[in-house]
Amino acid sequence: MDAETVLTTTRSVRRKLDLDRDVPQDVLDDCLRIAQQAPAAGSLAAQFRWLLVRDAGAKAEIAAYSRATAEASWAKYGHLVERRALESAQHLVRTLERVPVLAIPCMIGRPPADAFSQSAYFGSAYPAIWSFQLALRARGLGSSICGYHLQDHEAAVAAVLGIPAEVTQISLLAVAYTTQRDFRPAARPDLASAVYLDAWERPVSTS
Repeated sequence: MDAETVLTTTRSVRRKLDLDRDVPQDVLDDCLRIAQQAPAAGSLAAQFRWLLVRDAGAKAEIAAYSRATAEASWAKYGHLVERRALESAQHLVRTLERVPVLAIPCMIGRPPADAFSQSAYFGSAYPAIWSFQLALRARGLGSSICGYHLQDHEAAVAAVLGIPAEVTQISLLAVAYTTQRDFRPAARPDLASAVYLDAWERPVSTS
């Protein structure tokens, strides 16, 4: 699979995760090795960690915390979400404990308060997360970021997994093989409406 295909067809996969197929550790190791090469801000690269959760009991507890926050959110705001997207998210959250691997990227330390430092802090994590997702896609796996528990239950999940209080969970990714391979580029805003030149809302081209 060429680089452009991987970059344009890596989707948030929710409905089409294969919940019954095991994910070998050596495949995950390859993807994590690639993710380790992502750009990061100086010493922050050394603060990044991955916690992989396979244990059925731990996954069940994490799923319950995720559902508690997600269901409450959907009750308030679900009517504002496009139906297909909502049903897709609901499917994942309501089957989360069946996903073969839950990957939790973490940073040692707590998030800084100022916007500049936050940019470096989270900006040192998400390139690795995206590289991991791309590597998974190239090997026939899918993933979806599903961090609902972080809203209300980060400490509870930390207790389940023995994560120290000074470590921040950045997100949670559901990881599995996919039941199809032929994902396509998604509909996105055209560049003319999304790219400005030199000033806000000044189009690149005036023609």
